[in-house]
Amino acid sequence: MDNWTYTADLSPFFATTSANSSEQTLLVFYGLDTIANITFADIPVAWVNNQFRQYVFDLTPHIPAASASDATFYPGGNGVFEVPAARYYIRKQQIDFGWDWGPAFVPSGIHKSAYLITISNESDSSISNLPSTPPYSPSGSTNTTDVVFIEELGVDIYKLGSNFTVPPIQSADWVVNVSLALRAGISVDASTLQLALPELNLTSETFTLPVLDGRANETVWAIVQWQIPDAIPQRWYPHNLGTPQLYNLTASLTFPSSTSSESHQLSFTTRTGFRTIRLVQLPVPQSNVDQRGITPGDQYHFEVNGEEFWSKGSNLSAVMGGQNIIRVWGGGIYQPFLCTHFWLACMHFTIYVMKLGILAWSEFLFSDALSPINPFLLESVEPEIRENIEGIVIQTNQSLPNGTIYLDQFVTMFQDFLHDLETSESRSVPYTDCSTTNGFLSIDPYILRFDNATPGDIYGNSERFDYTAGDAFDYSTYPVARFVNEFGFHSMPSIYAWEQALLSPLDFAFNSTVVVSREHHDPAGGLAFPNPNAPEGQGEMTLAAILWLPVPPILGANSSVTSGSSLDNATFAAWCYTTQVFQALTIASEIAFYRRGAGLPNNNLGGIVWQLNDIWQAPSWSSVEYDGRWKVLAYAEERAYRPVLIHPFWVPEQENLEVSVMSDILGENVQGTAQMTWYDWSGNVVLAIPPVNFTVPSLNFTAGIEEVWMLVNITAELPGGDTISNEGYVSSLSKGGVAPWTWIEHPQGTIGVFVDAATGVITNGFYLIPGIPKSIKFILNPTVSTVQSPDPENFVVRSLFNNTLLNSAGDGDAI
Repeated sequence: MDNWTYTADLSPFFATTSANSSEQTLLVFYGLDTIANITFADIPVAWVNNQFRQYVFDLTPHIPAASASDATFYPGGNGVFEVPAARYYIRKQQIDFGWDWGPAFVPSGIHKSAYLITISNESDSSISNLPSTPPYSPSGSTNTTDVVFIEELGVDIYKLGSNFTVPPIQSADWVVNVSLALRAGISVDASTLQLALPELNLTSETFTLPVLDGRANETVWAIVQWQIPDAIPQRWYPHNLGTPQLYNLTASLTFPSSTSSESHQLSFTTRTGFRTIRLVQLPVPQSNVDQRGITPGDQYHFEVNGEEFWSKGSNLSAVMGGQNIIRVWGGGIYQPFLCTHFWLACMHFTIYVMKLGILAWSEFLFSDALSPINPFLLESVEPEIRENIEGIVIQTNQSLPNGTIYLDQFVTMFQDFLHDLETSESRSVPYTDCSTTNGFLSIDPYILRFDNATPGDIYGNSERFDYTAGDAFDYSTYPVARFVNEFGFHSMPSIYAWEQALLSPLDFAFNSTVVVSREHHDPAGGLAFPNPNAPEGQGEMTLAAILWLPVPPILGANSSVTSGSSLDNATFAAWCYTTQVFQALTIASEIAFYRRGAGLPNNNLGGIVWQLNDIWQAPSWSSVEYDGRWKVLAYAEERAYRPVLIHPFWVPEQENLEVSVMSDILGENVQGTAQMTWYDWSGNVVLAIPPVNFTVPSLNFTAGIEEVWMLVNITAELPGGDTISNEGYVSSLSKGGVAPWTWIEHPQGTIGVFVDAATGVITNGFYLIPGIPKSIKFILNPTVSTVQSPDPENFVVRSLFNNTLLNSAGDGDAI
């Protein structure tokens, strides 16, 4: 690979400054990927090697030597890195080296904003109101009257007396801990900070800050604690458990002037909320074992404001999908702290998800590998962790300890080093050693459990990735766990996604060379093209569809031969849809099983699906495609994650069908009526079971009661008077008048969601019954749609029985 050089013209900067100026100049990088040499006016400034850090360099000594004609802003290179590579030796986004759902591009360069900042050495009486959440930078590289640059901001809100090892007392006062990293251009002995919550008419006492010595090449930390009575602020809750209440927190800094009686004032406002969040991994109380029949071992669940709840989410998330937790996976990147024009939300990631009422599960970036432990690495990782810890809800790691040979490395990094860093930076953020873990033997001192377990007891959490088609609905293959943090199955993206990536009509086939080249399951393990291991992933999707569903024809001997005809294109589109239906079926089955576990001895209180979003057009585990289009899975997840769920559990070995109603409503019973109706495939009612009244406790379930299928549905009254409905299906597929998994597709260039026209409930991928009309409305998202007024003629409706029509068309080898 070649080195890359990035150069900036500094003429505008030097037009506003003087070599004799007493002002100080900082060079600020918010993201360099990854190894780079930095020079300024041909003068070496630094060598850097960590993508996840921000860097601030003092250029003041170099200004006199520079001029507009010879100033070079950033020349540098990434060295020679090839894939495969020892990715764990470099602090770079691990997905860049390839994964089983993404490309291996290994980019390098400036991937976030960079600034030249000048800091004045004279204060005046002007008030500087900074418009957004720190770190703050001016809109461009220019001189300002500001005497201070705020390099970092941390807001940590917790209960008085609580920390990682001491649970919060819910009635205790709140502590608002504000940390500021300041670089000052003036010397000030008596600068002050005052905090305010305007919506609550609260103002803090005036805090005196540490002495500022006027040297911008040094960071001065100012840390204050403001104590607020418990009853004053309204608490923040996830959107499905309460109100995600946020408040404006305003900070006003005052810097006395040495040349006048007036002071320089600087203020900013950020959004924050008051809540406690715990990851409970303590032993199951004996009372729960005796009275509730909970399996002994350790707990694993979250509590918000002292209340346990059912966690439902995915890797990155959406409120419309009913989810309340978002997992930021440890192979990607820390989510953005800086508001810049290219971030869609244009705000701190944490504030954005808090506004939506979603909890953030964030991971230190050590995915599926153990890094070599040495002082060079730890010296780089320590500031990375400290800079990125602010604002997250749970901090974990994702790694793969495999055998005792790596045990010392794992203990050093994840039990000791990262734990100590995280708990020293925050009192409100829980920590655990790994995304999948057996928990700890001791919380203080922090000692991990590993395999020190009592047989039959349950510890930690679990995950499931089973690609054997016959296991898809076999409950004995599902983990009986306290929490399932990762589970999924892969599917094709839609024909609309492929139209964005494929160039030739001949490429629109399930196993065409270009399609197979984007199948990275299993990964190639090298740079071979197309991926020699792709048949494994393609085969898993194909065999699952053939075993469980009516399938379209297979074109040619291996479905890689296509004429480019409209029928062949339709067949490819049908295969993409069919793999999505199977993905939705198996993941909805798992979600229901894990939700039902809340009322069983394993007391399962969470399920997080792998994964939400695609990063390109390719087969993957996602529920949302690259351009934002929902797959069938997204609609199935929305149904499965509703507060009250009805689901039929069929155990063929026992010839037993049990219909269960599950609720994750906090604190109160839910009452309602369940209706179970058997139909034949012509849409005729075979048996209508009389309505069943049910009462389901909080975080629990109630068991309800050849060519046929059953529709199950409920209507329930929620605490507060709201009404909710849910439906599910159990069937063995044949052909007839009922359209199973009816799927409506919006045209290319449109992004949005389908809802029931009468109720507004998200609806797609349903059973359409003759004589029972459904009216569906498409809600367009105009912000991300390139087509603002789609033609109704361009919408497509299909069901699984369309596959049988393709088979009867006589073109291709019918199955």
